[in-house]
Amino acid sequence: MTGMSTIDDLLEDAALRLSATSDSPRLDAELLLGRVLGRPRAALRAHGDASVDDADERALGLLLEARRAGAPVAYLTGTREFWSLSLAVTPAVLVPRPETELLVELALGTIAPGPASARRPARILDLGTGSGALALAVASEWPQATVIGVDVSGAALDVARANAARLGLHHIDWRQGSWFEPVAGLRFDLVLANPPYVAADDPALTRLAAEPAIALTPGPTGLEAFAAIAAGAGGCLNPGARLILEHGCSQGEDVAALLRRYGFTAIRTHADAAGLPRATEGRHTAAC
Repeated sequence: MTGMSTIDDLLEDAALRLSATSDSPRLDAELLLGRVLGRPRAALRAHGDASVDDADERALGLLLEARRAGAPVAYLTGTREFWSLSLAVTPAVLVPRPETELLVELALGTIAPGPASARRPARILDLGTGSGALALAVASEWPQATVIGVDVSGAALDVARANAARLGLHHIDWRQGSWFEPVAGLRFDLVLANPPYVAADDPALTRLAAEPAIALTPGPTGLEAFAAIAAGAGGCLNPGARLILEHGCSQGEDVAALLRRYGFTAIRTHADAAGLPRATEGRHTAAC
């Protein structure tokens, strides 16, 4: 399609071209064309009869080919919304998923009802922070908290720091290292983690190949990161503190068993918006 195509023409054609490789071809088409034209999706819908010049049409074509080859839309647009925050994302980080917002909801559920200005101070740790999505979302809602985000990847932390600076969330300490190593000697009231949990032989890794493998799979079973976190958490949690872990929808029982093995109590598994078991939490009761 060339010449004086309209926005509606391009969106219809783009959605058709993406239909075989995307679960949301129309949404993808709108996001990619919006990126090219510098317009929000609402503006595309409101001005569907507007003409698009050849240069922008060619730019859209290149993005569509990259999407058809497996590149996530967020990498192509450079942004992803999470908890109403617009986050920059790059191939150095996992694309934040909507289901991960459940961890934010659970974290904020530890706060007594009332205005944000009355929220108590707390020290919160986000393990495997990636783009900083969890740390930034919690920090935006809990300004009295001291939040630390840890990741083994320096490139990922660069993305997280840039997101924090752009959002004006300066009360977050970003540290590089593996799990609890960068925070040795500190104690936390809440630990959140969305660690890698895809088994090394899971066919799903094929369609996720554009994202960093280190953020997707921890080893053969997919449970290795949970075991490491559960084993190390006791020495970093205040008595009564909570550990909340995101996991695959078939891993809830295994994660709960790991938490019991390492002395956690009040263990609960929570469903995401789709009704799938997505996060398991436990309380640490022993004195540190």
